[in-house]
Amino acid sequence: MDESEYGFETQAIRTQLERTQYLEHSVPLYLTSSFIFEDAEDMRASFADEKDRNIYSRYSNPNTNEFVDKVCQMEGASAGFAFASGMAAVYSTLAALLNSGDHIVSAGSVFGATHSLFINYFPKWNIQTTYFDINKPETIESCIQPNTKILFAESPTNPAIDIIDLELLGTIAKKHNLILIIDNCFATPYLQQPIKFGADLVIHSATKLMDGQGRVLGGITVGETELIQKIYLFSRLTGPSLSPFNAWVLSKSLETLSIRLDRHCENALKVAEFLEQHPKVTLVKYPFLKSHPQYEIAKKQMKAGGNIVAFEIEGGLEAGRAFLDRIKLCSLSPNLGDTRTIVTHPASTTHSKLSVEERLAVSITDGLVRISVGLETVKDVIDDLEQALN
Repeated sequence: MDESEYGFETQAIRTQLERTQYLEHSVPLYLTSSFIFEDAEDMRASFADEKDRNIYSRYSNPNTNEFVDKVCQMEGASAGFAFASGMAAVYSTLAALLNSGDHIVSAGSVFGATHSLFINYFPKWNIQTTYFDINKPETIESCIQPNTKILFAESPTNPAIDIIDLELLGTIAKKHNLILIIDNCFATPYLQQPIKFGADLVIHSATKLMDGQGRVLGGITVGETELIQKIYLFSRLTGPSLSPFNAWVLSKSLETLSIRLDRHCENALKVAEFLEQHPKVTLVKYPFLKSHPQYEIAKKQMKAGGNIVAFEIEGGLEAGRAFLDRIKLCSLSPNLGDTRTIVTHPASTTHSKLSVEERLAVSITDGLVRISVGLETVKDVIDDLEQALN
Protein backbone atom coordinates (compact mmCIF):
# COMPACT_ATOMS: atom_id res chain seq x y z
CA MET A 1 0.00 0.00 0.00
CA ASP A 2 1.41 3.38 -1.03
CA GLU A 3 1.90 5.95 1.78
CA SER A 4 -0.32 8.44 -0.08
CA GLU A 5 -3.22 5.99 0.33
CA TYR A 6 -2.96 5.91 4.12
CA GLY A 7 -5.59 7.69 6.23
CA PHE A 8 -4.99 11.09 7.83
CA GLU A 9 -4.13 9.71 11.26
CA THR A 10 -1.78 7.06 9.87
CA GLN A 11 0.10 9.65 7.83
CA ALA A 12 0.47 11.87 10.88
CA ILE A 13 1.89 9.05 12.97
CA ARG A 14 3.84 6.94 10.47
CA THR A 15 5.42 9.57 8.21
CA GLN A 16 9.01 9.76 9.37
CA LEU A 17 12.57 9.80 8.17
CA GLU A 18 14.65 6.69 7.73
CA ARG A 19 15.91 5.34 11.03
CA THR A 20 19.54 5.64 12.04
CA GLN A 21 21.73 2.64 12.79
CA TYR A 22 20.17 2.57 16.28
CA LEU A 23 16.72 1.68 14.86
CA GLU A 24 14.90 4.10 17.15
CA HIS A 25 11.10 3.86 17.25
CA SER A 26 10.66 7.60 17.82
CA VAL A 27 12.50 10.07 15.58
CA PRO A 28 15.51 11.50 17.46
CA LEU A 29 16.42 15.15 17.82
CA TYR A 30 19.03 16.46 15.39
CA LEU A 31 20.37 19.41 17.39
CA THR A 32 23.15 20.37 15.04
CA SER A 33 23.77 23.60 13.20
CA SER A 34 25.52 21.92 10.27
CA PHE A 35 26.36 18.61 8.62
CA ILE A 36 29.66 17.15 7.38
CA PHE A 37 30.68 15.86 3.95
CA GLU A 38 32.46 12.69 2.90
CA ASP A 39 35.06 14.48 0.79
CA ALA A 40 35.76 17.61 -1.26
CA GLU A 41 33.71 16.40 -4.23
CA ASP A 42 30.70 15.60 -2.04
CA MET A 43 30.91 19.08 -0.55
CA ARG A 44 31.31 20.76 -3.97
CA ALA A 45 28.40 18.85 -5.48
CA SER A 46 26.13 19.60 -2.55
CA PHE A 47 26.60 23.35 -2.99
CA ALA A 48 26.87 23.50 -6.78
CA ASP A 49 24.00 21.20 -7.69
CA GLU A 50 21.63 21.74 -4.73
CA LYS A 51 22.07 18.08 -3.93
CA ASP A 52 19.17 16.65 -1.94
CA ARG A 53 20.89 16.43 1.42
CA ASN A 54 21.22 18.41 4.64
CA ILE A 55 23.92 21.07 4.58
CA TYR A 56 23.06 23.65 7.22
CA SER A 57 20.07 23.79 9.56
CA ARG A 58 19.08 27.21 8.27
CA TYR A 59 18.28 25.45 4.98
CA SER A 60 17.07 22.07 6.19
CA ASN A 61 17.34 19.58 9.02
CA PRO A 62 15.96 16.02 9.46
CA ASN A 63 13.47 17.25 12.06
CA THR A 64 12.15 20.14 9.98
CA ASN A 65 12.04 17.86 6.93
CA GLU A 66 9.84 15.38 8.78
CA PHE A 67 7.47 18.12 9.95
CA VAL A 68 7.19 19.51 6.41
CA ASP A 69 6.60 16.06 4.93
CA LYS A 70 3.76 15.39 7.36
CA VAL A 71 1.98 18.67 6.68
CA CYS A 72 2.41 18.23 2.92
CA GLN A 73 0.72 14.84 3.10
CA MET A 74 -2.07 16.21 5.28
CA GLU A 75 -2.75 19.18 2.99
CA GLY A 76 -2.23 17.34 -0.30
CA ALA A 77 0.74 19.56 -1.19
CA SER A 78 3.85 18.68 -3.15
CA ALA A 79 6.39 20.75 -1.19
CA GLY A 80 6.77 23.05 1.79
CA PHE A 81 9.04 25.12 4.01
CA ALA A 82 8.91 25.51 7.81
CA PHE A 83 9.35 28.83 9.60
CA ALA A 84 10.12 30.16 13.07
CA SER A 85 6.57 31.51 13.48
CA GLY A 86 3.30 31.92 11.64
CA MET A 87 4.06 35.54 10.78
CA ALA A 88 7.50 34.55 9.48
CA ALA A 89 5.62 32.21 7.15
CA VAL A 90 3.19 34.94 6.03
CA TYR A 91 5.88 37.58 5.46
CA SER A 92 8.43 35.31 3.79
CA THR A 93 5.86 33.71 1.50
CA LEU A 94 4.61 37.07 0.25
CA ALA A 95 8.03 38.72 0.08
CA ALA A 96 9.43 35.84 -1.96
CA LEU A 97 6.66 36.09 -4.55
CA LEU A 98 6.03 39.84 -4.82
CA ASN A 99 7.96 42.54 -6.66
CA SER A 100 7.79 46.31 -6.40
CA GLY A 101 4.64 47.47 -8.16
CA ASP A 102 2.66 44.29 -7.49
CA HIS A 103 -0.80 44.32 -5.95
CA ILE A 104 -2.59 42.08 -3.41
CA VAL A 105 -6.32 41.49 -3.14
CA SER A 106 -7.13 40.30 0.38
CA ALA A 107 -10.16 39.49 2.47
CA GLY A 108 -10.86 42.45 4.73
CA SER A 109 -10.84 40.28 7.85
CA VAL A 110 -7.30 39.04 8.47
CA PHE A 111 -5.03 38.60 11.49
CA GLY A 112 -3.98 41.97 12.93
CA ALA A 113 -0.26 41.47 12.22
CA THR A 114 -1.01 40.48 8.61
CA HIS A 115 -3.11 43.64 8.25
CA SER A 116 -0.20 45.74 9.59
CA LEU A 117 2.13 44.09 7.10
CA PHE A 118 -0.20 44.96 4.22
CA ILE A 119 -0.87 48.55 5.34
CA ASN A 120 2.30 49.73 7.09
CA TYR A 121 5.20 47.87 5.51
CA PHE A 122 4.50 46.60 2.00
CA PRO A 123 3.66 50.12 0.73
CA LYS A 124 7.29 51.08 1.50
CA TRP A 125 8.24 48.72 -1.33
CA ASN A 126 5.44 49.93 -3.61
CA ILE A 127 3.24 46.91 -2.95
CA GLN A 128 -0.39 47.86 -2.40
CA THR A 129 -3.36 45.92 -0.99
CA THR A 130 -7.07 46.19 -1.73
CA TYR A 131 -9.48 44.59 0.72
CA PHE A 132 -12.74 42.96 -0.31
CA ASP A 133 -15.81 42.67 1.89
CA ILE A 134 -16.12 39.04 2.96
CA ASN A 135 -19.89 39.44 3.13
CA LYS A 136 -19.99 40.64 -0.49
CA PRO A 137 -18.01 38.03 -2.44
CA GLU A 138 -19.54 39.35 -5.67
CA THR A 139 -17.24 42.40 -5.31
CA ILE A 140 -13.97 40.45 -5.33
CA GLU A 141 -13.35 40.68 -9.07
CA SER A 142 -13.86 44.44 -9.05
CA CYS A 143 -10.84 44.70 -6.70
CA ILE A 144 -8.52 42.98 -9.17
CA GLN A 145 -6.13 45.27 -11.07
CA PRO A 146 -3.77 44.60 -14.00
CA ASN A 147 -0.86 44.31 -11.53
CA THR A 148 -2.65 42.05 -9.03
CA LYS A 149 -0.54 38.98 -8.30
CA ILE A 150 -1.94 37.42 -5.12
CA LEU A 151 -5.40 36.66 -3.74
CA PHE A 152 -5.16 36.18 0.03
CA ALA A 153 -7.71 35.06 2.63
CA GLU A 154 -8.30 33.34 5.96
CA SER A 155 -11.23 31.02 6.58
CA PRO A 156 -12.53 30.91 9.25
CA THR A 157 -11.54 34.54 9.76
CA ASN A 158 -9.89 35.99 12.84
CA PRO A 159 -11.56 36.99 15.12
CA ALA A 160 -15.16 37.19 13.84
CA ILE A 161 -15.30 33.58 12.55
CA ASP A 162 -16.73 34.36 9.13
CA ILE A 163 -16.45 31.71 6.42
CA ILE A 164 -15.23 32.43 2.89
CA ASP A 165 -16.15 30.18 -0.03
CA LEU A 166 -12.78 28.66 -0.95
CA GLU A 167 -14.13 27.13 -4.16
CA LEU A 168 -15.24 30.58 -5.33
CA LEU A 169 -11.80 32.03 -4.54
CA GLY A 170 -10.17 29.17 -6.44
CA THR A 171 -12.33 29.85 -9.49
CA ILE A 172 -11.57 33.60 -9.42
CA ALA A 173 -7.84 33.03 -8.94
CA LYS A 174 -7.67 30.63 -11.87
CA LYS A 175 -9.71 32.95 -14.11
CA HIS A 176 -7.39 35.90 -13.45
CA ASN A 177 -4.13 33.91 -13.18
CA LEU A 178 -3.58 34.86 -9.54
CA ILE A 179 -1.72 32.99 -6.81
CA LEU A 180 -4.32 31.96 -4.22
CA ILE A 181 -2.92 31.84 -0.69
CA ILE A 182 -5.10 30.62 2.19
CA ASP A 183 -4.25 30.97 5.87
CA ASN A 184 -5.65 27.68 7.20
CA CYS A 185 -4.58 28.18 10.82
CA PHE A 186 -8.03 28.05 12.44
CA ALA A 187 -9.14 24.91 10.60
CA THR A 188 -5.87 22.93 10.34
CA PRO A 189 -5.51 20.32 7.58
CA TYR A 190 -7.62 17.92 9.63
CA LEU A 191 -10.76 20.02 9.18
CA GLN A 192 -10.08 21.66 5.81
CA GLN A 193 -7.72 21.26 2.84
CA PRO A 194 -7.79 24.47 0.75
CA ILE A 195 -5.72 22.95 -2.06
CA LYS A 196 -8.74 20.78 -2.93
CA PHE A 197 -10.64 24.00 -3.65
CA GLY A 198 -7.97 25.64 -5.79
CA ALA A 199 -5.45 27.15 -3.37
CA ASP A 200 -1.87 27.32 -4.65
CA LEU A 201 -0.34 27.80 -1.21
CA VAL A 202 -1.54 27.14 2.34
CA ILE A 203 -0.08 28.86 5.41
CA HIS A 204 -0.29 27.83 9.06
CA SER A 205 0.75 29.29 12.35
CA ALA A 206 1.85 25.97 13.83
CA THR A 207 2.00 27.75 17.19
CA LYS A 208 -1.75 27.32 17.44
CA LEU A 209 -3.65 24.04 17.05
CA MET A 210 -0.80 22.16 15.40
CA ASP A 211 1.19 22.38 18.63
CA GLY A 212 -1.99 22.62 20.65
CA GLN A 213 -0.33 22.95 24.03
CA GLY A 214 1.13 26.44 24.06
CA ARG A 215 4.74 25.25 24.03
CA VAL A 216 6.55 26.39 20.88
CA LEU A 217 6.38 28.85 18.01
CA GLY A 218 6.32 27.70 14.41
CA GLY A 219 4.92 28.31 10.95
CA ILE A 220 4.74 26.53 7.63
CA THR A 221 3.80 27.14 4.00
CA VAL A 222 2.98 24.23 1.69
CA GLY A 223 1.79 24.03 -1.90
CA GLU A 224 3.08 23.90 -5.48
CA THR A 225 6.73 22.94 -5.88
CA GLU A 226 7.58 25.85 -8.21
CA LEU A 227 6.24 28.44 -5.77
CA ILE A 228 7.78 26.74 -2.73
CA GLN A 229 11.18 26.76 -4.48
CA LYS A 230 11.01 30.56 -4.69
CA ILE A 231 10.01 30.74 -1.01
CA TYR A 232 12.83 28.34 -0.10
CA LEU A 233 15.49 30.39 -1.92
CA PHE A 234 14.30 33.62 -0.26
CA SER A 235 14.12 32.03 3.19
CA ARG A 236 17.47 30.27 2.80
CA LEU A 237 19.06 33.70 2.45
CA THR A 238 16.99 35.62 5.02
CA GLY A 239 16.98 32.96 7.74
CA PRO A 240 13.45 32.73 9.21
CA SER A 241 13.63 28.94 9.44
CA LEU A 242 12.12 26.74 12.15
CA SER A 243 14.46 25.36 14.81
CA PRO A 244 15.05 21.58 14.85
CA PHE A 245 13.75 21.30 18.42
CA ASN A 246 10.50 23.11 17.68
CA ALA A 247 10.09 21.05 14.51
CA TRP A 248 10.49 17.86 16.54
CA VAL A 249 7.86 19.03 19.06
CA LEU A 250 5.44 20.03 16.29
CA SER A 251 5.92 16.77 14.41
CA LYS A 252 5.06 14.87 17.58
CA SER A 253 2.04 17.12 18.14
CA LEU A 254 0.66 16.27 14.69
CA GLU A 255 0.34 12.65 15.81
CA THR A 256 -2.51 13.66 18.13
CA LEU A 257 -3.98 16.47 16.00
CA SER A 258 -7.08 14.57 14.88
CA ILE A 259 -8.07 13.26 18.30
CA ARG A 260 -7.49 16.68 19.87
CA LEU A 261 -9.51 18.46 17.18
CA ASP A 262 -12.41 16.03 17.60
CA ARG A 263 -12.69 17.02 21.27
CA HIS A 264 -12.02 20.72 20.60
CA CYS A 265 -14.87 20.81 18.07
CA GLU A 266 -17.23 18.84 20.31
CA ASN A 267 -16.58 21.20 23.23
CA ALA A 268 -16.79 24.34 21.08
CA LEU A 269 -20.18 23.38 19.65
CA LYS A 270 -21.55 22.86 23.18
CA VAL A 271 -20.17 26.23 24.28
CA ALA A 272 -21.71 27.91 21.21
CA GLU A 273 -25.08 26.30 21.85
CA PHE A 274 -24.99 27.47 25.49
CA LEU A 275 -24.10 31.03 24.50
CA GLU A 276 -26.83 31.14 21.88
CA GLN A 277 -29.43 30.64 24.62
CA HIS A 278 -28.01 33.19 27.08
CA PRO A 279 -30.09 36.38 27.46
CA LYS A 280 -27.02 38.67 27.70
CA VAL A 281 -25.51 37.37 24.46
CA THR A 282 -26.84 39.13 21.36
CA LEU A 283 -24.95 37.18 18.69
CA VAL A 284 -22.99 33.90 18.43
CA LYS A 285 -20.74 32.96 15.50
CA TYR A 286 -19.64 29.34 15.14
CA PRO A 287 -19.32 27.68 11.70
CA PHE A 288 -21.40 24.61 12.54
CA LEU A 289 -24.26 26.48 14.20
CA LYS A 290 -27.19 26.61 11.78
CA SER A 291 -27.58 30.28 12.64
CA HIS A 292 -24.15 31.09 11.14
CA PRO A 293 -24.63 33.15 7.94
CA GLN A 294 -22.23 30.90 6.00
CA TYR A 295 -23.31 27.61 7.61
CA GLU A 296 -23.82 25.83 4.27
CA ILE A 297 -20.41 26.91 2.99
CA ALA A 298 -18.78 25.75 6.22
CA LYS A 299 -20.44 22.34 5.90
CA LYS A 300 -19.22 22.09 2.29
CA GLN A 301 -15.55 22.76 2.97
CA MET A 302 -14.97 21.84 6.64
CA LYS A 303 -15.15 18.51 8.46
CA ALA A 304 -16.22 20.21 11.70
CA GLY A 305 -16.51 23.74 13.06
CA GLY A 306 -13.16 24.19 14.79
CA ASN A 307 -12.47 25.38 18.31
CA ILE A 308 -13.08 29.13 18.02
CA VAL A 309 -16.38 30.73 19.04
CA ALA A 310 -17.12 34.44 18.68
CA PHE A 311 -20.01 36.10 20.50
CA GLU A 312 -21.26 39.57 21.28
CA ILE A 313 -22.11 40.73 24.78
CA GLU A 314 -24.87 43.22 25.43
CA GLY A 315 -23.31 46.46 26.69
CA GLY A 316 -20.41 47.05 24.31
CA LEU A 317 -16.80 47.85 25.18
CA GLU A 318 -17.15 48.13 28.96
CA ALA A 319 -19.30 45.00 29.15
CA GLY A 320 -16.66 43.07 27.23
CA ARG A 321 -13.86 44.19 29.55
CA ALA A 322 -15.98 43.52 32.64
CA PHE A 323 -16.70 40.02 31.36
CA LEU A 324 -12.97 39.30 31.11
CA ASP A 325 -12.42 40.59 34.65
CA ARG A 326 -14.94 38.08 36.00
CA ILE A 327 -13.41 35.02 34.27
CA LYS A 328 -11.98 32.57 36.84
CA LEU A 329 -11.12 29.27 35.10
CA CYS A 330 -10.37 30.25 31.51
CA SER A 331 -7.16 32.05 30.55
CA LEU A 332 -6.79 35.62 29.30
CA SER A 333 -4.14 35.33 26.60
CA PRO A 334 -3.48 36.50 23.02
CA ASN A 335 -2.83 32.90 21.93
CA LEU A 336 -5.37 30.32 20.75
CA GLY A 337 -5.60 26.63 19.90
CA ASP A 338 -4.35 25.53 23.33
CA THR A 339 -5.55 22.66 25.53
CA ARG A 340 -6.60 25.45 27.89
CA THR A 341 -9.63 27.58 27.03
CA ILE A 342 -8.62 31.17 26.23
CA VAL A 343 -10.85 34.25 26.20
CA THR A 344 -9.99 37.55 24.48
CA HIS A 345 -11.82 40.85 23.86
CA PRO A 346 -10.47 42.10 20.48
CA ALA A 347 -11.84 45.67 20.65
CA SER A 348 -9.86 46.48 23.81
CA THR A 349 -6.78 44.36 23.07
CA THR A 350 -5.65 42.83 19.76
CA HIS A 351 -7.62 45.27 17.55
CA SER A 352 -7.71 48.27 19.87
CA LYS A 353 -5.49 50.35 17.55
CA LEU A 354 -8.07 50.20 14.78
CA SER A 355 -10.76 52.87 14.58
CA VAL A 356 -14.35 51.92 15.36
CA GLU A 357 -15.13 52.14 11.64
CA GLU A 358 -12.20 49.87 10.73
CA ARG A 359 -13.25 47.30 13.34
CA LEU A 360 -16.88 47.30 12.23
CA ALA A 361 -15.79 46.81 8.62
CA VAL A 362 -14.42 43.40 9.62
CA SER A 363 -17.27 42.49 12.00
CA ILE A 364 -15.43 43.39 15.22
CA THR A 365 -18.01 45.08 17.41
CA ASP A 366 -17.22 46.65 20.81
CA GLY A 367 -18.82 43.72 22.63
CA LEU A 368 -17.25 40.93 20.57
CA VAL A 369 -15.51 38.20 22.58
CA ARG A 370 -13.44 35.37 21.06
CA ILE A 371 -13.14 32.05 22.84
CA SER A 372 -10.59 29.41 21.93
CA VAL A 373 -12.30 26.40 23.49
CA GLY A 374 -9.88 23.94 25.06
CA LEU A 375 -9.95 20.35 26.20
CA GLU A 376 -11.15 20.80 29.77
CA THR A 377 -14.39 19.23 30.99
CA VAL A 378 -16.77 21.33 28.91
CA LYS A 379 -19.24 21.82 31.79
CA ASP A 380 -16.52 23.58 33.78
CA VAL A 381 -15.86 25.95 30.87
CA ILE A 382 -19.56 26.68 30.44
CA ASP A 383 -19.99 27.24 34.19
CA ASP A 384 -17.15 29.77 34.14
CA LEU A 385 -18.64 31.63 31.18
CA GLU A 386 -22.06 31.61 32.80
CA GLN A 387 -20.92 33.07 36.11
CA ALA A 388 -18.94 35.75 34.26
CA LEU A 389 -21.95 36.68 32.13
CA ASN A 390 -24.28 36.74 35.13
